[in-house]
This record gives sequence, structure tokens and C-alpha cells, in this order.
Amino acid sequence: MKFTKMSLVAALLIGSSAFAIENTKVTGDANLFYSTSDAKSGYAGISDKSDLFSKDNSAADVAVNLNVTTDLVKNDTVAISAGAGYTVLTTLGLENNLVSNVWGGAHTATAPSGASYGSVIGGAKVENANWVTEAWVAATAGKTTAKLGRMTLDTPLAFTETWSIEKNTFEAVVLINQDIPDTTLVGAFVGNGNGTEAFGQTDLQSNVNGLGLASAAVVNANGDFGTYGTDGAYAVGVINNSFKPLTVQAWYYNLPRLADAYWLQADLKCKKVKGLLAGVQYSSVKAAAAGSTADDVYAVMLGYEIKDIATLKAAYSSVNDDGSLGYAGFNTATSTGTAQSKLYTEAWWNYGNVTKSGTDTIHLTAEAKVAKVDLGLYITAIDHQEADADLNEYTVTASKSFGPLDTTAAVVYTDPETGDATTMIQAYLTLKF
Repeated sequence: MKFTKMSLVAALLIGSSAFAIENTKVTGDANLFYSTSDAKSGYAGISDKSDLFSKDNSAADVAVNLNVTTDLVKNDTVAISAGAGYTVLTTLGLENNLVSNVWGGAHTATAPSGASYGSVIGGAKVENANWVTEAWVAATAGKTTAKLGRMTLDTPLAFTETWSIEKNTFEAVVLINQDIPDTTLVGAFVGNGNGTEAFGQTDLQSNVNGLGLASAAVVNANGDFGTYGTDGAYAVGVINNSFKPLTVQAWYYNLPRLADAYWLQADLKCKKVKGLLAGVQYSSVKAAAAGSTADDVYAVMLGYEIKDIATLKAAYSSVNDDGSLGYAGFNTATSTGTAQSKLYTEAWWNYGNVTKSGTDTIHLTAEAKVAKVDLGLYITAIDHQEADADLNEYTVTASKSFGPLDTTAAVVYTDPETGDATTMIQAYLTLKF
């Protein structure tokens, strides 16, 4: 879901032990996502009465994900396992019936003969999409793990975005070592990806029909994979937790002929002041072109956690105004303008704004459990210093699980400096099996 964010360290540790399973395991989920808005333009430029729940201002989609993992070899010397995943993205015929748009960007569509898609969105035929999301083999010897194939990744500047109804994945080689106490070393080569990345993949079919919510398209049309960047990318990282209240990490990325990037982060969970949280982040991306200027961003966070009751956080970030790329700290695996980031200040819905050049952002978070319902309040104030593009976003969420069924409702109020304010209501249903 949009607001779900797993810590990087936790994700890496899961990745390094995912093959210590017993025999064969089949897991998956079925998802139904719905969104409606009072935006005056409706979807694909259709004029509408700006009514919530009206057909032309609503979108829906269904995705079914199936995953299989199995042990191949398991002895005192080495453990070898394999895994595969498959996704089916379908409208179930909801388009042209209850809604005029879909959620995921992997769909393609065909307009009726002699008409443009934008003018007849209600009559366009939306194609289902399906693709292999994962197919990997992993081997562990001692405290070193090697993973090869198609997989999810969770690194600060190249990661799988899991908040949408579709998720991007990578074809990569990843090495993880934990021989040094309290330290995780990571090395990776990423050759291909199916995210709608800004770097490379120019030979892929883009979704020219504009399907999917504006900030929700994170997968290429039909889930197609292409070269990540122009020649792949290299990444190395180190994560250390020697001083138990503090976790520090440092990452370096090289995209040959395109860019070099860094990410530094430190997170403190104070024991002396029980519940106190603090963090600092810094990222720099430097284009390889001669004369390029680096795009830099830093962020700070201060919070307080009352265990099992509530968590409050306040964060601030700032991006320099003279970078050549125009963005800093963004996920290079998906489209620059709508890419999610791991900055403390990231908006709940309007991705691609806090990372823009010359932007200062304040982000406030309040999360609590009331009557077994998880409630969230997220406020993001985005100040674009050099353009009339300030944005304020206010989001309220409520989540509750009923056995294997996870449910979430969200209301997002977006107030831009230019244009009309809009209200969006969303519903997420996920059935795990």
C-alpha cells in the first residue's frame, strides 16, 4: 500500500535469509484497489462534473500475485534455493462500466476505430497484463549469500516500489556478507529492470495511452524488461549497527556513462530517552556529462514513539537549486517525475515533488492504534523555491486486518499553488494466501 515502508536493514536481512525455508512454499495475494477524485479534468483529459465516485473520475484494478520458493540443496556446507513470482493485472471489466481508468500502468489499451484514446476513454478496450516478476537462484555459504536472477531490490536509490498494485523488479546479481560483527556488506550489479525509469530503456514500449493513475505507473507496459540505464549499474553498500541504538549506512552507485550517486544515512533509536527517534540523510547524484553539477539533498528527522500506542515524527529536507538533473534522492528505477524516494519527507501520494531541484519540504506524521484500527495522519508542505509549484498534501488513513484480509481506506487532500485543490478517496483490499 502507499504508506507501507519497510526499513532497508530489515529488507536486506529478509533477503539474506529468504532461502532458509523448508522444502517448497507457495504464497501470494489478491488485490483490489479503487480510487476516486473530484479533479475537474477527470482522467485522460475528459471533462467531468468533478463528482467523487463518478465514472470518469474513478479508477480500479485487480492484481493477483503468486510466489514459489523451494530448497534445492541444503547441507552443512551450502544452502541453495530458488524462487519465482508471477503477476496478473486485470480490470475484471470494471473499465467502461464502473470506472473510466485503471490503477496500474502496465496495461495497454486500444481505442475504437477512428477515435483517439483520450476522447473516448470510456470506450477503449483495456488489455490485461501478466509477467514473471521474479525468477532467481540463491546460495548461502557461511555468512555470505549470492543471489542471481530476477528479483526485488531494496536499496536507497534503486528499489522496488511496493505501494502500488504493480511492482517493478530487476535482473541482477547481489552479494551479501555478514562476517563482520553487526555489519552487512552489499554488492550488486543490476543489468535490467521493468520500472519506468528516467535513465535508459528508450527501446521499450511506453504506455502512450496514459493509462494508470499519474503517480501509480511504476512498471513498463506489459511488464517488459529493458537495460537498466545504458550499461546496467553497480552498487555497493555497508550497514553497521555496532552501537546498538544507532544504525548507519553508506552507498555508492555507478551508472556507466550516465551518473554516479551516493547515499549516507544514520538512524538513532535512543535508549536513554526511551522512545526518542532521530535520523539524518544525505544523497548526491552527479551526471556524467561534462560540466554537470551535482544534485544534492539532505534530510533530518526527529520523532517520539510510545510503544504499541502512537508514533510522532517531524522531518525536513532541502534540495539544492543548481543541480543539472533537476532531481535528487529519487528512485532511479522509476520515472523521475513520479518516483518515490526514501527521504523522511516523502509525500504519501504526490511522489516526485520533494526531490525536485530547489525544494524545501516539511513532513509531519502521526500514527496510532485506536480500537484495533491503525490510524495515520500525514502532512507534507512542499516549497519549490524557484517555481510557482508549491504543494500541500494532507492524508488520513485507517487500516484493519480481518484474518488474511488487509483493508485500508485513505483520503488525500492536495492543495497546489497553481490549479484547484482536489480530494481523493482510495480503498485497498488485499487477501493473502
